[in-house]
Amino acid sequence: MSSDDERSDEPEAGAPEQLALIRETVRKAKVPRAKPRTWRGAALAEELPVARVLVNKGALHLDQYFDYAVPEELDAEAQPGVRVRVRFGAGGRQVRGGRREGGGLIDGFLIERRAESDYQGALAALAYVVSPEPVLGPELLALSRAVADRYAGSLADVLQLAVPPRNGRAESKASPAPLPPPPAPEPGTWERYAQGPAFLGALAEGGAPRAVWTALPGPHWPEEIARAVAATLASGRGALVVVPDGRTAGRVDTALTEVMGEGRHALLTADSGPEKRYREWLAVRRGSVRAVVGTRAAMFAPVADLGLVAVWDDGDSSHSDDNAPFPHVREVLELRAAHGRCAFLLGGTNCTVEAAQLVESGWALPLRADREQLRIAAPLVRTVGDGELARDGAARSARLPSLAWQTVRDGLRSGPVLIQVPRRGYAPRLACERCREPARCRHCAGPLEAPDQQDLNCAWCGRAETAWSCAACGTGRLRAQIVGARRTAEELGRAFPAVPVRTSGRDHVLDSVPDQPALVVSTPGAEPVAEGGYTAALLLDGWAMVGRPDLRAGEEALRRWTAAASLVRGQPEGGTVVIVAEPTLRPVQALVRWDPVGHARRELAERAELGFPPVSRMASVTGPPEAIAAYLAAVELPSEAEILGPVPLPGAVSGRPRRQGDAPPGETWERALVRVPPGRGAALAAALKAAQAARTARGTGDPVRIRIDPPDIG
Repeated sequence: MSSDDERSDEPEAGAPEQLALIRETVRKAKVPRAKPRTWRGAALAEELPVARVLVNKGALHLDQYFDYAVPEELDAEAQPGVRVRVRFGAGGRQVRGGRREGGGLIDGFLIERRAESDYQGALAALAYVVSPEPVLGPELLALSRAVADRYAGSLADVLQLAVPPRNGRAESKASPAPLPPPPAPEPGTWERYAQGPAFLGALAEGGAPRAVWTALPGPHWPEEIARAVAATLASGRGALVVVPDGRTAGRVDTALTEVMGEGRHALLTADSGPEKRYREWLAVRRGSVRAVVGTRAAMFAPVADLGLVAVWDDGDSSHSDDNAPFPHVREVLELRAAHGRCAFLLGGTNCTVEAAQLVESGWALPLRADREQLRIAAPLVRTVGDGELARDGAARSARLPSLAWQTVRDGLRSGPVLIQVPRRGYAPRLACERCREPARCRHCAGPLEAPDQQDLNCAWCGRAETAWSCAACGTGRLRAQIVGARRTAEELGRAFPAVPVRTSGRDHVLDSVPDQPALVVSTPGAEPVAEGGYTAALLLDGWAMVGRPDLRAGEEALRRWTAAASLVRGQPEGGTVVIVAEPTLRPVQALVRWDPVGHARRELAERAELGFPPVSRMASVTGPPEAIAAYLAAVELPSEAEILGPVPLPGAVSGRPRRQGDAPPGETWERALVRVPPGRGAALAAALKAAQAARTARGTGDPVRIRIDPPDIG
């Protein structure tokens, strides 16, 4: 307020009344809503006054850059890679003072600064710079664009996965100074592999070897990953390791600390919380840390001078993102290895068909141990064969034959025993006791269940069944199709009353158990690590895992079994695994011989004959029938493309949360598969993306969901 404003011609006595009147008027006045600046009439930056921005719009028809004017006041902060806020959607009619105005505020990334714009009309100005921290570098931008093109998605959707949400408090703190490279590590347990020391030596010398590593069972693989990372850092480069879950990341994190010490790597998992995770991510982007271990989102970590990318257990479903455009960790790391010319390591105790194809094509070399080392590290695997049937006539139909009971008794004498059960809780689904034919409702053919362990009901129509008999063999006796972990724990607790029983599953996952006699009942993927290893393991209801109606059923069953069996002590220490499944099944025989590579090769050969992935490239198109028909009629597919279907999709299971991609309640969706031969995957993705972009631009019809390389194709 100026000195002139302070003078008053009114008498002093009237001042209090006037002030009270002013306060009351202000209190009743409608406060205008503040709006971000439009920079109308403001001077533009003298150099490079145009900012090319990627707006945070995932719609495919908006998958492009948009030009904005850079006000002089934002010139210093508006640098490539920073987060900005812009006005979007105003159209070209609202122009004032040479600036386009209107539209809603939206987030975006500043991609580059330019001297001129390709757009001839008036430009809107940047509203403001959210943060001067450049979070989107050229390498991450190029990788994200390659991922978007491969999966027929938009760049904005990929960046939603690649760049974590901003946290101001974490961003305001400086990252620590980088440590000097560590010395090259000794081979250690890598000497068990014929090419192991040579692989580490190539990493330490700055090479870029590509390997598919079939790890020996046992507790040594986290340390072996840590030594590979240390060898890469010794060459002055960075390393990235992606694992399926937080528990596995914790094991690798501990191993990295033991091998390299504190402060040389970052842990990127959702369990860390948004602030800590963003702080660790910033340390990586700023170059303070050169090594990263994390879960799925870490595949985009901006490691400087990347020298090694590694993925553990690539067959785990957690490696496939559930958000558009649904990238897979293995494929993204392959892109990073190819574009960045860095080393690639795909490891696991199992071998997927995709890993076998990498070796078959010559893109990567195998890294395996010989049979002598395998016999030392692997446990003895036993099945219910002809000899067992001769001694125990009920062994084929019994859930726990005599061999399993004896193995449990022997194992409990010296340590914990693991029991793997395909599902948790109590299993309501039933099957014929004699022929294992699933019990079906006579009215709608839905599966029968017994939620209260007494009455039979249909899971689809809810009708009661009082006189069921098997349509295949005529018997009237039922058995549980899959008995859950809780029911199994109760049964074993009654059989071994003096032994503690612990369960690990989705609701409560144990990280580890002590080296003491105990029964540990777990669902697949939730097995805790036993100190010193389990003395024995039972793999129950194997037929239920192999018999799933899915192309990957056998491969997935073998992966689950090898993961559990790898936690058991080696055969020289008395470790034994009993699998309750048909001994002649291919996955069971592969487990007995401990030959996941041979199983993957045979699967790959069969898929090559049938034209199934990964030999071919495939995409799924899902949505309402009318939308699917209209989309397939409009898309310009490559001439070699083959359309399979469409076929109806099964409805969502009652009582379970709706999964992404399921049809809305009460609606019927269909799915069509589009297949092309090798080498035409890019053309297929481009065609599907163009058709989807045209569809979203028109804004007509029901939505259609596109997924390249779907993990489950039935």
